[in-house]
Amino acid sequence: MNNQTTCFHCGDACISTVIQLEEKSFCCYGCKTVYELFSENDLSCYYDLQASPGAIPTEIKGKYDFLSEQNIIDKLLEFNDDTTQIVTLYIPHIHCSSCIWILENLHKLKSEISSSQVNFGKKTVRITYNATTFSLKETVLLLSQIGYEPYISLEDYSAGKNKVNRALIYKLGIAGFAFGNVMFLSFPEYFQVSGFWIEQYKPVFRWLMFAFSIPVVFYAAQDYFISAFKGLRAKLLNIDVPIALGILVLFVRSSIEIMFDLGSGFFDSLTGLVFFLLLGKFFQQKTYTFLSFERDYKSYFPIAVTKISNGTETPIQVYDIEKGDRLLIRNQELIPVDGILINGNAQIDYSFVTGESETVQKQSGDKIFAGGKQTSGVIEMEAIKSVEQSYLTQLWSNAVFDKNKEESFTTLTNTISKHFTITVLSIAFIATIFWLFYDPSKAMNVFTAVLIIACPCAIALAAPFTFGNLLRIFGKLKFYVKNAGVIEQLAAINTIIFDKTGTITSNQKSTASYDGEQLTKVESTLLKNTLRGSNHPLSRTLYNILEEHNIVTLDHFEEHLGKGMTASYHNTNIKIGAATFVGHTEESTILNTTVHISTNETYKGKYTFYNSYRKGLSKLFNKLKKTYDLAILSGDNEGERENLKKLLPSKTKLIFNQKPDDKLEYIKYHQHEGAKVLMIGDGLNDAGALAQSDVGIALSENVNVFSPACDAILDASKFNQLDRYVKASQSAINIIKWSFVLSFIYNTIGLYFAITGQLAPVIAAILMPLSSVSIVVFTTICTSFIGRKLT
Repeated sequence: MNNQTTCFHCGDACISTVIQLEEKSFCCYGCKTVYELFSENDLSCYYDLQASPGAIPTEIKGKYDFLSEQNIIDKLLEFNDDTTQIVTLYIPHIHCSSCIWILENLHKLKSEISSSQVNFGKKTVRITYNATTFSLKETVLLLSQIGYEPYISLEDYSAGKNKVNRALIYKLGIAGFAFGNVMFLSFPEYFQVSGFWIEQYKPVFRWLMFAFSIPVVFYAAQDYFISAFKGLRAKLLNIDVPIALGILVLFVRSSIEIMFDLGSGFFDSLTGLVFFLLLGKFFQQKTYTFLSFERDYKSYFPIAVTKISNGTETPIQVYDIEKGDRLLIRNQELIPVDGILINGNAQIDYSFVTGESETVQKQSGDKIFAGGKQTSGVIEMEAIKSVEQSYLTQLWSNAVFDKNKEESFTTLTNTISKHFTITVLSIAFIATIFWLFYDPSKAMNVFTAVLIIACPCAIALAAPFTFGNLLRIFGKLKFYVKNAGVIEQLAAINTIIFDKTGTITSNQKSTASYDGEQLTKVESTLLKNTLRGSNHPLSRTLYNILEEHNIVTLDHFEEHLGKGMTASYHNTNIKIGAATFVGHTEESTILNTTVHISTNETYKGKYTFYNSYRKGLSKLFNKLKKTYDLAILSGDNEGERENLKKLLPSKTKLIFNQKPDDKLEYIKYHQHEGAKVLMIGDGLNDAGALAQSDVGIALSENVNVFSPACDAILDASKFNQLDRYVKASQSAINIIKWSFVLSFIYNTIGLYFAITGQLAPVIAAILMPLSSVSIVVFTTICTSFIGRKLT
């Protein structure tokens, strides 16, 4: 009895002990405890996702006492502000949908855990918890108690290494070994050798072929069966259904022939089929790893930060940051790397990391973490490690800020794959029924060949390889796109809206003149230091124009979106911004862009800016007008209307005096009218408009402005090539469509030979991965050609 009873939690045989609870059997008290834990917390549906999904909890008493040591905790934690801690742990046991479900519902087991996100491919879980009432050690113990003990090695962890999954290599080796031996044992019947020796040992050879096929079907090919079963249980026909069905039919038919001495079966085709399928999968993985789209485009991620060296402020790329560098972080800038606060009023918003928008105050000497955003003026910090590009990109793609914009072609790919599978199954059954009546000996070969040759793997690969390669190419050309879905949306736009200041104007060449009462030395110092803390284009321009003054730490700094800034130092208060913001009535005849200043509620004067437009602006707009509706939304007055009319095409809409909310509503209105809107702005005042648009592009010009609102970041030096990036996105969609056409042609030809009985299953197994590789080669060559045209 014991040998026949399996544990309800982990699925292992209850050999020495059977523990009963609620008419369920458990192999040990650990599994019983986990079941009770799940039941008490309303998580018993964990077992509905897969039978016996759990792992046996191991004896862990005292094993993780080392996690009480603060120096070890600091090495493992990804984020720690004494209230919230975040850790990413490698869980080797993650293997199915049940694992994902339970690990992403840890908050139901412990209220101190606020979120947990699983990366199934890397077998990791990222856990955020309340550090005041829960600890890292308790987190690890909880995971171990429910059967998901993490693998922790400080040396491997710091290097970012996990154990390599060699399962595919083992399966490929077994399938290849079996295929070779089955082919060898089949030679006598291939060549129709006769004689006493052959006749006597023919049954032995056949049963040996049967034996070799068992590990191939039940181990090497198990992933196809598991995937097909999960798909069917979820009422989905995935691309593994026809493959699994073909393998199963070959094995059952061949086994029946051996058992009843009807023939030698199709074990050569069966083992060859699995071997070549796995070989194709292996080379696909190698190809994908070699091209390394994800790592390539992330490594170009463009956040600049200001480095202070010998009193000089110099913008550098974040991946040039080294341990010990002194960095300047302005208002609304992202902290790109862990460091120690040197001076300044640090009010840090960690919502990028934790999802909580409440700011945290830090004092000089405190540790501050990468991913926080400074919200109260300028601070200086010392880096204590180099930056991790993938971490910044992870923040950019955080699910907290997911805008759920449509991904039409991804859906199209899935839809085509589903209908394709239904069609293939129908053709396979119809063709098999025909051959059963016409020539039964060919029926099984036809059925299997149809299922294998028409696998829609090539269709499924077209989009990720095309978009992946284009993401990499865009990154090299200083156009940094968040994900593949953005490329799809970019190809569909019909309206382009530009911000003016800092977008179509260049901060580098703009000039300004002062008109008003002379500022005192204290007021000039306060003005310079207030501007130093802001990333607004006009602030950066004016800061660069003004003379150098002493660097001081402001007592107060606040930036009012779309209006201006307030600051104070000792007994002096200053307001910088629009005329109404500083309490001044501007003359209606003033048509230039102006920034007004008042100190201690007394109006001082204004700076009038003379804009310098970006190189190639007029040429770019003339190219875009042929295809798109163009508009400029500006928060400034109408002073530049006449200049813009001369520069831009006649049909360009020019709308001024637009507050951030006005821009958002303008875009929303046009979207309701059917427009697909691309918005290009500076990422600060335009955050709402960027988020509302179908695609939002933030223009980057040596500033560390990091906004989840944007879908892409364009280096300012590449502004005049915007039209080429949009056209490249459209070309990518055409490449995918051509890939679908090529796959359809290939499958039509292959189906003809399969249906007419002219294609053996083993040949179909060779051709199927070749078709996938051909699509990868086609998309890679085409996207590389697009890349060459862009350079």
